[in-house]
Amino acid sequence: MIGQLVVNGLATGLLLALPSLALTLVFGILKCPNFAVGATLTLGAYAAWVGNTLFHLPLVAAGAAAALIVAGVSVLCDVLVFKHLRDRGAIALLVASMGISLVLENICRFTFGNTPHNFAVEIARPIRWHGLRINHEQLVTAATVLVCVALTQLLLYASPLGRAMRATADNPTLAAVRGIERETIIRITWALSGALLAVSGVLAGLDRTVDPLLGWNYQIPVFAAAILGGLGSPLGAVVGALLIGLAEELSTLVLPVNDRQVVSFAIILVLLLIRTQGLFGRRAAAK
Repeated sequence: MIGQLVVNGLATGLLLALPSLALTLVFGILKCPNFAVGATLTLGAYAAWVGNTLFHLPLVAAGAAAALIVAGVSVLCDVLVFKHLRDRGAIALLVASMGISLVLENICRFTFGNTPHNFAVEIARPIRWHGLRINHEQLVTAATVLVCVALTQLLLYASPLGRAMRATADNPTLAAVRGIERETIIRITWALSGALLAVSGVLAGLDRTVDPLLGWNYQIPVFAAAILGGLGSPLGAVVGALLIGLAEELSTLVLPVNDRQVVSFAIILVLLLIRTQGLFGRRAAAK
């Protein structure tokens, strides 16, 4: 039983990894605690569902199209909303992202209704291995997340664009003096965040069903994972997601299944009390 819970916990953690990574990227560049990650994830799931079921695209192609669409929507949100609030502080950006979350969620609700939808994929029997039950969706999730995380790490740490993004995150003023266009970096970051959230939506839709509250189910665990890993740390976001997934699944040994998100709240509370920078984050310098 413990082994199956560990497998399920790792699968849950992998589902949290990409939205946690998207959240920490935006926070690192813009210092914006983007509360709209759940609604953006939901939008990505619906965009892929439309391509997959209405236009009969393979799920991979539908997911790629959804990533492009949601990347564009994320940049549009920045142009229309966040751009005008960057000098107002993190609280103003947080409140604005809450408003965007409500708008996106209700667009999905009014357009597609409250009825759950499923992707048009073949049903496959789970794999049995040494007494463990592993779904094909979990294998797809693992492969997709590992590829996306590897590509993101290569972009951030092995490309001129990644160096420019990290320089902007560390010191926007100095980066601008060195000729880095901050607006361009911010738009690219929003686009990358949107694409990651769209892919997350496809994976979440495979794991559950596509409905207007799909992203809300991941909202608190995603924030817990990003805070645990250290907001602004891409590697920390992934590690934090895996730890949160394992903690939530293993907590079902002593808690009812529907109460396992209590673990995420508890982790956030403990971190805010004893280690605000998380596992991999850096403590802000006092001025």
